[in-house]
Amino acid sequence: MGQDAPYRILDKLPPQREKVETLKVLRETNKATAALAELKGISNTIPNQSMLVNAIVLQEAKGSSEIENIITTQDDLYKALTVNKLNISPETKEVVNYRKAIFHGFDLIKKQGFLRVNDIIDIQHELVGNNAGIRSVPGTVLKNDTTGEVVYTPPQDKKEILDLLSNFIEYFNQDQNKISPLINLAVLHHQFESIHPFYDGNGRTGRILNILYLILNDLIDIPILYLSSYIIENKPDYYRLLNQTNKIGEWEEWILFILKAVETTSIQTIEKINTIRNLLDKTIEKVQIDAPKIYKKELVELLFEQPYSKIEFVVNQLKVERKAASRYLKELEKIGILESQKVGRETLYINKKLIEILKR
Repeated sequence: MGQDAPYRILDKLPPQREKVETLKVLRETNKATAALAELKGISNTIPNQSMLVNAIVLQEAKGSSEIENIITTQDDLYKALTVNKLNISPETKEVVNYRKAIFHGFDLIKKQGFLRVNDIIDIQHELVGNNAGIRSVPGTVLKNDTTGEVVYTPPQDKKEILDLLSNFIEYFNQDQNKISPLINLAVLHHQFESIHPFYDGNGRTGRILNILYLILNDLIDIPILYLSSYIIENKPDYYRLLNQTNKIGEWEEWILFILKAVETTSIQTIEKINTIRNLLDKTIEKVQIDAPKIYKKELVELLFEQPYSKIEFVVNQLKVERKAASRYLKELEKIGILESQKVGRETLYINKKLIEILKR
């Protein structure tokens, strides 16, 4: 774009069908759809799905924030979610807020079966923790991080932003039976990032909406697709294609990028689920053999639902006394299932093998 990157009036949705449904796109759509269907099927075979959701949502929160250079560690995140009154870094707090925002959006989709513009504002508010809302002051431009060159100027007028958002959410909620929902996912994500409705958190809000759109269209049942991992690995292409599509109005390359992200992350998540399931089975077997007196299926599942566990979690989940909960965790540490770590006044018990799988 030119030096001042003049604002190009955004077309409302839907786009022209022939622009988004090329032969290449249709071929890749079939592959991505098949991979996602396999992921949905495998996730439904897990008896306690919260084990998956907790782990993968936290990964998505960490990864999506990392795209915006908000960096924290998995260790800090789990401690922030486990330890009461822990002083946490601003970066960790932002990622914890992202996790809350995903669950907030998931609850809305499950209860309502649709989203409103105000729901998007609520999700963004949960994410950034302020009430700035929709941009109302002109002057927002997107710049190249390296050169400082203005690469894109989003809509500046609040009335226009709200008009485009209304069109966006109408298309988001429609049953798009003519165009594949995965093609629409790419179109919707691009449109939202181009509207850029907020002062902060547009990328992260847009990536939450991706997950919610897949759930709304029954492509997945729970928020378990870690799309941000693919974007992190291909970050320059992600931003290049976002800008290129705005600049020349050609959709194909952008849609192919998103379809490849869906296919790749579906396959990776399937592998991760299978690895977690194998570890769960081995852990159950080990506890049954090495500590049969304390074996309870719910106890082992808790260690996968909460990889950083503590006495309070066991008390609440198993409805036992603190003394018994403490004995269970110490016994599990003794046989090598858990590792204890003192954080402040609390002792955490960490499922290290699971954490290693989640880090991959």
